[in-house]
Amino acid sequence: MSAVTDTARVAAPGNPLSQSVRDSLVLAKRNLIRMSRIPEMVIFGLIQPIMFVVLFSYVFGGSMNIGGTTDSTVYREFLMAGIFAQTVTFATAGAGAGIADDMHKGLIDRFRSLPMARGAVLTGRTLADLVQTALTLFVLAMVALLVGWRTHTNIGEVLGAFGLLLLLGYAFTWVGALIGLSVRTPEAATSGGLIWLFPVTFISNAFVDSSRMTPWLRHVADWNPFSATVQACRELFGNPGVSPSDAWPMQHPVWASLIYSVLIIVLFRTLAVRKYRSATA
Repeated sequence: MSAVTDTARVAAPGNPLSQSVRDSLVLAKRNLIRMSRIPEMVIFGLIQPIMFVVLFSYVFGGSMNIGGTTDSTVYREFLMAGIFAQTVTFATAGAGAGIADDMHKGLIDRFRSLPMARGAVLTGRTLADLVQTALTLFVLAMVALLVGWRTHTNIGEVLGAFGLLLLLGYAFTWVGALIGLSVRTPEAATSGGLIWLFPVTFISNAFVDSSRMTPWLRHVADWNPFSATVQACRELFGNPGVSPSDAWPMQHPVWASLIYSVLIIVLFRTLAVRKYRSATA
């Protein structure tokens, strides 16, 4: 008890913002070191999206009608923005499982006893997941190039597309953080993090042209935050997109993607930090 008190006295905060940034970076480093010691986490995280690229490209490539053609090369370019977006959003399950595991082992209670910013534990975890997601996205882009995906714009627009993908992935890790704090086991966090992701990613324009859906389902897909990021990436990559739509997110996908991602971060970070204050192992 006295040790904690002495630490708190020595580490009395000065500027709250600088302390929060410092604590978050320390926790992010801790999580990255932990991930590096469990390489199978990174390997398994790479295998799934690579399988999606190969399976969708070669199994569905010659049967999907995109822009009036069933050319498999056109479908591969159409597909990749959806695969990239699906990959970054599926990181949600890992974020939730990691936080649930820390809860289960009592680490969250220990962190709360230390003189650190209240949101630093969660921010550190989400930043570490963002680094892992960036690595996965890089490897996946290399695989996509090997199967025939190409971009047709300048480097700035391509980097902007990947920036939107990482922003969406970071936003969704806060959803995972809230789930991880709300369940009792890492297994439940993994299941809870995946169940809602399947309708979000498949009721979208990621893998098919949403114009071919029934009217009410297309309306849902066109206003899906996930669809906005996918469409924005297609524009920035110069890849084939979906048929024209009257939905505002499809007419202004880059702005819609930014707005959606920022709103998700603000909302779910607020809820997650509030839950963190009261959660118990």
